Amino acid sequence: MNEAGFDGWGGASNVTKKLIGSWSLDRVIEGQATMQSIAVFTPLDSGWLAYREQGYLKLANGTIVQAEREYVFRSSDGGFSVFFREDPPRLFHEISLSASCRGELSGRARHLCKRDNYQSAYMFLPDGTFVVRHVVSGPSKDYTMNTTYTRPS
Repeated sequence: MNEAGFDGWGGASNVTKKLIGSWSLDRVIEGQATMQSIAVFTPLDSGWLAYREQGYLKLANGTIVQAEREYVFRSSDGGFSVFFREDPPRLFHEISLSASCRGELSGRARHLCKRDNYQSAYMFLPDGTFVVRHVVSGPSKDYTMNTTYTRPS
């Protein structure tokens, strides 16, 4: 369910402000696992946001494992950058957002991790939800992960 009174994402440079707070996430790693959880974006200094998700991943064989992930987002004029939560933060990718005629904002990025290639897409939809898709291929990894974020009711 969406946050009541959602007034749109605004321009590309406003997206990170709209992310602040809690989100329900529904993740599908095609053919491998699913996860329903909560993610929280917490403001840090100067346009930075801490991202943390925590929950349980259900593997295709029925095994359930605890899972968590942390990133740091930094706002930019045309979108945002995502960093691994390390000291110092290491860049994962930069997203430049553009608007479509349907009222959504979207952007894509690529990240090479050793010899594995991450193709990522972010879609911020007019109803206040957003979707992140990672297509990962290479000698060590081969999967597609779709995560849909909605405001908890």
